[in-house]
Amino acid sequence: MGYFVYIVQCNDDTLYTGITTDISRRIDEHNNSDKGAKYTKLRRPVSLVYLEEQENRSTASKREYFIKKLKREEKLRLISD
Repeated sequence: MGYFVYIVQCNDDTLYTGITTDISRRIDEHNNSDKGAKYTKLRRPVSLVYLEEQENRSTASKREYFIKKLKREEKLRLISD
């Protein structure tokens, strides 16, 4: 089972980074469910703007942590590449 690191753009133009094994389910949760992150619940709807696959949860978590530490401009550059 692969893991995905993703970035969504929220309705207020902010960015949220997370990991999941099922990207369709997770985006649906962010937009329609109480299972979505607290951060995105207040900023719906969200749109997927970046996705990369990782081999396992460990590498996905490390990559998520790395991306979360990036400045907004760096995240936007990553998204546009």
